[in-house]
Amino acid sequence: MTSDKTGRIVWHDLFTDNPLRSRSFYEKVAGWHYVIEHATDFAWGGGERDFILALCSDEAGAGFVQNDSAQFHGWIPYVEVQDVDSAAETAVGLGGIVEKAPFEVPGVGRNCLLRDPNGALAGISLSRHGFPAPKRQFGTEAYHVRVGEYPEEFYRTLFEWSILPSECAEKATQSISRAGLQVGFRSAVECQFDQNASWIPSIRVEQLSDALHRVREMDGSVIWQSEDVSSENGNALVRDSNGVLSYLVAK
Repeated sequence: MTSDKTGRIVWHDLFTDNPLRSRSFYEKVAGWHYVIEHATDFAWGGGERDFILALCSDEAGAGFVQNDSAQFHGWIPYVEVQDVDSAAETAVGLGGIVEKAPFEVPGVGRNCLLRDPNGALAGISLSRHGFPAPKRQFGTEAYHVRVGEYPEEFYRTLFEWSILPSECAEKATQSISRAGLQVGFRSAVECQFDQNASWIPSIRVEQLSDALHRVREMDGSVIWQSEDVSSENGNALVRDSNGVLSYLVAK
């Protein structure tokens, strides 16, 4: 682990019931390409399984997992911590739930999957490799919640994340940062999703207007988009061809 990654989102897993369709969608929309790795003791379910690594240029920041049990669905971010087991215990003391106990990923590190007090899924990770936190595939993470508030104490204690107060309306977008670096935002966009609360990634694309056209071509849908998708600050909330939510932002 390198200390500059602590408190940063270092990985995403996409749990999908149709990995081939997911591959085609993100290849077309975001320009990703893929490497298949074979695991002899797969972290999600054991046994021998192929694992899809999703790359942007030469940077690997995501993996696709076949969602056989329907226990998880959609994108899950992983945040770097210095001690996975200790962080998991702290999370429980703050009202969270350990969804998958700390486990080893050979050649990668140690992970754990948590639910925050609102039910949002987030992983914690201790990397045992020298790769830096990915920057080209993903932007800042969005936090959505139907009932309840952003659990500020939970994330501040675990990751030293702070949410900036909003001077606007009650549900206005708020920035979430660590040591002056934005890691996420509390979104004001209304959308329907299965869980009460979710972390939703921002995926970087070359041209947002073109990417939205490709979303529709690939049987996805655009839920919301900013007024000027051609500007460098434009963004849009979409569902992929398997119904998974993400934001799209220009690189």
